[in-house]
Amino acid sequence: MIDEEGNQVGVMKTPDALVFAQERDLDLVEVAPEARPPVCRVLDYSKYKYEQAQKQKAARKHQQQITVREIKFRPKIAEHDYDTKKNHVERFLRHKDKVKITIMFRGREVTHPERGTAILDRLAEELSELGVVEQRPMQEGRNMTMLMAPSKAVLAGRLDGDAATADGQAAAEGQAPADGQAPAEGQAPVEGRASADARAPSEGQAPSGEQAPAAAQAPSGEQTQAPQEAPEAQPGPEEPVLAEAESQESSAAAAPTRVP
Repeated sequence: MIDEEGNQVGVMKTPDALVFAQERDLDLVEVAPEARPPVCRVLDYSKYKYEQAQKQKAARKHQQQITVREIKFRPKIAEHDYDTKKNHVERFLRHKDKVKITIMFRGREVTHPERGTAILDRLAEELSELGVVEQRPMQEGRNMTMLMAPSKAVLAGRLDGDAATADGQAAAEGQAPADGQAPAEGQAPVEGRASADARAPSEGQAPSGEQAPAAAQAPSGEQTQAPQEAPEAQPGPEEPVLAEAESQESSAAAAPTRVP
């Protein structure tokens, strides 16, 4: 038996060990039942269970769980389908999951395993930065499988940070031109309207020296009548004769005289 301080008390009978634990208000716990004689400890059992639960929780926290995903290819897969499935494999690797790639052969396709090997080798080469090949291509009946695991860079999180930085730079580059173009696009109609508004008064105004059109005047109901002036006296029949005589005298005075 071992006491609460970790010291060995020695071999005791079960009733004596129980009395020893009860005197100290503790529990008698059998920690090594397979030993001969069995090993017991005197301790607080509730506290012991709590400490064991905390240790298991910490172990699970530091333990990394990896899930195995599977994706299937065909030996005659089209280029577009190949790119789509490769993007899925890349996404699985970035999530730190293992990926099992399977090539399915049908009918006489099984006689050409080199096609499946070529697809798997190409995929491993294109994703060499994200994953490493844990299991080389191996044929099992009509299926050929290869296992890829995330690389050390992915597990360390370095590639995820680089991807986030690249996404931020791309967003910033895409936003800069839009911000630069927004004022120009907004100014174009404003300038057009301003010039139109500036031209409008000049076009609406009457030319200098001419009277404004009647449409611009106030309505007939609001017009004020100007006071009527007395009619001018019309020239009599003698006035044109006098005017003509005066004009002839002035022309004669203006003409130079010729000396003989």
